[in-house]
Amino acid sequence: MSTFGANPFSHLEESFTQDGNVYKYFDLPKIDNKYDALPFSIRILLESAVRNCDNFHVLESDVKSILNWTPALKQGDSDVEVSFKPARVILQDFTGVPAVVDFAAMRDAVLDLGGNPEKINPICPADLVVDHSVQVDFARTTDALAKNQSLEFERNKERFTFLKWGAQAFNNMLIVPPGSGIVHQVNLEYLARVVFETDATDGTKILYPDSVVNMCPEYGATVGYFPIDENTLSYMRQTNRSEKKIHIIREYLKATRQLRDYALQDQDPTYTESVTLDLSTVVTSVSGPKRPHDRVSVSSMFEDFKACLTSPVGFKGFAVPPDALSASGEFQWEDGKSYKLRHGSVVIAAITSCTNTSNPSVMLGAGLLAKNAVEKGLSILPYIKTSLSPGSGVVTYYLKESGVIPYLEQLGFDIVGYGCMTCIGNSGPLEENVVNAIEKNGLVCCGVLSGNRNFEGRIHPNTRANYLASPLLVIAYAIAGRVDIDFETQPLGVDGIGKSVFLRDIWPTRSQIQEVERKHVIPAMFQEVYSKIKLGSEDWQTLEVSDGKLYPWSAASTYIKRPPFFEGMTRQLPKLGSIEGARCLLFLGDSVTTDHISPAGSIARNSPAARYLAERHLTPRDFNSYGSRRGNDAVMARGTFANIRLVNKLASKTGPRTVHMPSQQDMDIFDAAERYRQEGTPLLLIVGKDYGSGSSRDWAAKGPFLLGIKAVIAESYERIHRSNLVGMGVIPLQFLPGQSADSLHLTGREMFNITLPKRDDLRPGQRIQVNADGNVFETTLRFDTEVDITYYKNGGILNYMIRKMLD
Repeated sequence: MSTFGANPFSHLEESFTQDGNVYKYFDLPKIDNKYDALPFSIRILLESAVRNCDNFHVLESDVKSILNWTPALKQGDSDVEVSFKPARVILQDFTGVPAVVDFAAMRDAVLDLGGNPEKINPICPADLVVDHSVQVDFARTTDALAKNQSLEFERNKERFTFLKWGAQAFNNMLIVPPGSGIVHQVNLEYLARVVFETDATDGTKILYPDSVVNMCPEYGATVGYFPIDENTLSYMRQTNRSEKKIHIIREYLKATRQLRDYALQDQDPTYTESVTLDLSTVVTSVSGPKRPHDRVSVSSMFEDFKACLTSPVGFKGFAVPPDALSASGEFQWEDGKSYKLRHGSVVIAAITSCTNTSNPSVMLGAGLLAKNAVEKGLSILPYIKTSLSPGSGVVTYYLKESGVIPYLEQLGFDIVGYGCMTCIGNSGPLEENVVNAIEKNGLVCCGVLSGNRNFEGRIHPNTRANYLASPLLVIAYAIAGRVDIDFETQPLGVDGIGKSVFLRDIWPTRSQIQEVERKHVIPAMFQEVYSKIKLGSEDWQTLEVSDGKLYPWSAASTYIKRPPFFEGMTRQLPKLGSIEGARCLLFLGDSVTTDHISPAGSIARNSPAARYLAERHLTPRDFNSYGSRRGNDAVMARGTFANIRLVNKLASKTGPRTVHMPSQQDMDIFDAAERYRQEGTPLLLIVGKDYGSGSSRDWAAKGPFLLGIKAVIAESYERIHRSNLVGMGVIPLQFLPGQSADSLHLTGREMFNITLPKRDDLRPGQRIQVNADGNVFETTLRFDTEVDITYYKNGGILNYMIRKMLD
């Protein structure tokens, strides 16, 4: 039998021997002469389909569809969808905790149904980095790191204990403890395999490309991939990967023609479109004020922000009335001095661990800029909450070795923790006088951070405008104290003799940065840091956990709760039927992100989630964040759609409110959903284009399911979110081309009947009829594959997997 099992492509199996080990792989170039013309990203999809072909999850037709890709196929030309199985799953603790909760609950369900609970484990390797728990409670002080980490453990001890239990209870799972860094950077420096290597049952080893589910759907891509070249291998060497490993990777990539050599023109694949970038046209930019894909060149920032102030409320507008444009607020700081805020004032400046900071050059560049600024006598206003959260211990290592840490600290960029922190809304509190000045005067104040997302309400409730910037520009805007500045014509400040200092005067040169990087970013640093990465801090090491394979749930816990997904589950498939008498819980527009659906930030004191926690005798200081409580479905159901910037057309104002139709009462969204549940009324959502973009995906499908959402009717979906809805048993329907809620004159106040075929008559892409108070229209059923239909028939993917474990 083939090493790869009953696979129709097992004849492509090849091998080579290295140091006594036999390495097997699929020799993809032999599959067809079309292979060499395929883009490298398509080759990754093809390899996964070939290796995982079982004619259920992955069909032979999937392989053929990928192989038949041609440059003529553009987005929208073909609706072919293929399965993709990544080599591994990478998680942070916000998404990791609920995943482990699901695994624990699935073990209970399998046991209840007479099966073996220990069969429930991650199918593919799962790497979980705890990086979303630490908050910037303390900043601008040398002991900020120790204080923030102490609070992190105090708040999250129960979650950490649960994760540590999961690390020993489940196979195929690695937990990187808190205080180690962020998932992206730890992945680059340590976890990433480039080429995966697993043990086969016959003692050989199987090689295949490393791949993970990444963030590319956020920028509209199916896959994001940079072909592996010699520079990649050099980076592996710099980060202390072994020469043996690098040699095996090179041999495999050469054999499968996946090692990119840009000097060889005959290696160039054919593409649908080739884009040429003139590097001389690239300018320094930021993005914002409300979305990561709204680029603003730094040279036009002054005018752009002014325009945003007066533009209508939207992604680029705040609708500040003309008579309020000059509004300001004065407050007293703890140094006894008075300061003034106005529109555009920076109140948060965070060099935060993120994809934006994984290159040593940008972090060292920020350190050199800080050094130059201090030497010119520049400083940052004391009320601006500045912080530095390195992506890994290695970053701190080379910042210290290069001598720039003292200058960063002098400007207020003390190290505050090793985690995502400000980027995910863990920015901590602003001083009360600052908040009062902002709120009383209706000011549009700003956060500037080297993060990767700045959706409304994400960074901090009091920073209505947030800009993503390089670490160097974070420091620059912090020194300026405002975002409405033209760095070319306006100085950052004055030096000791009263001479104007411009940004160009302190900006380090590329050669200066490269010289410092060559000298101070060395393999020994990575070896030292990552040799003890699994140990964690003393607090982590002393956590005592159960050694059982079933989790001992506690009814008193407000962090970890057994979810209700499998209550009443039987071995038999559930009954299915049409949806009758449904109401619209929310009527939403375009670009509703997962941040709108499942917030990760602070829990508002007047929210349903706050009331739930208060009933369990918690005070507001102990509420923590939605993200930290993602292991508790009761909190997360109450937090679903709790974003303060949510625009629901059924509600009278922005925020997490809706109207309970029979009574016409304005209510919190959860309270309305609960009332509908008590009345036996099924619910649906009506939404616009690109529903579900973003990365906070775990509860973006679970939360609506728990609210009683049976179906969503959208103009279009983000790919992964659509499949996640299916995975929870929620029906994704799509308006026909050219149609929308507006064109069909829907108000969201109708009663809806959705006619579904019988179980055995369900087919991918069927037309489904919807009756909204006599307004009858057709939609497309976005079950795109037979696998989708199988999951729906089971009540969701988790229920399907449980029944599969009982076979």
